[in-house]
Amino acid sequence: MKKIYAWEPWFFMFFGIFHLHRIWGLIDRASYAGFWLGILENKGAVYFILMGVLALLCVCGIAVFIRNRKNNHWWRWIYIFGGGYLLFDLFAIAIELKVWNDLMMFMFDVDSPYWNVVWGFFVALGAFVFCLGARLLKQRRAQADQLYT
Repeated sequence: MKKIYAWEPWFFMFFGIFHLHRIWGLIDRASYAGFWLGILENKGAVYFILMGVLALLCVCGIAVFIRNRKNNHWWRWIYIFGGGYLLFDLFAIAIELKVWNDLMMFMFDVDSPYWNVVWGFFVALGAFVFCLGARLLKQRRAQADQLYT
């Protein structure tokens, strides 16, 4: 039986909630963009704590994928692709890669006709990932129940 680690459902639910917070951007573009651009430009304690937690979670997910490479669940590929993307994103932001900065400025352009498409995609992704985490939690509990019966 393929094991679901106790922290994995919470991993997905955390990232789901993190993406779902972008509903705020669909409701109030200016305050959402202002908040995140302020975090990105100031690079204060909140920035480093958030980036550190996100990077640590991605590295842990990738390690679990590699450790279980012969016996993985389909959804662990999210660790590789999502985690790899996020680690690149964090690296590009940290080194202030110009093309990435331009992309970020495009994403946070409150007058962009693509605003709802961009942030709506992240909201939909968050809903999917959160539901995946809830499903994994249910499966994990069912696995635990089987072990004790």
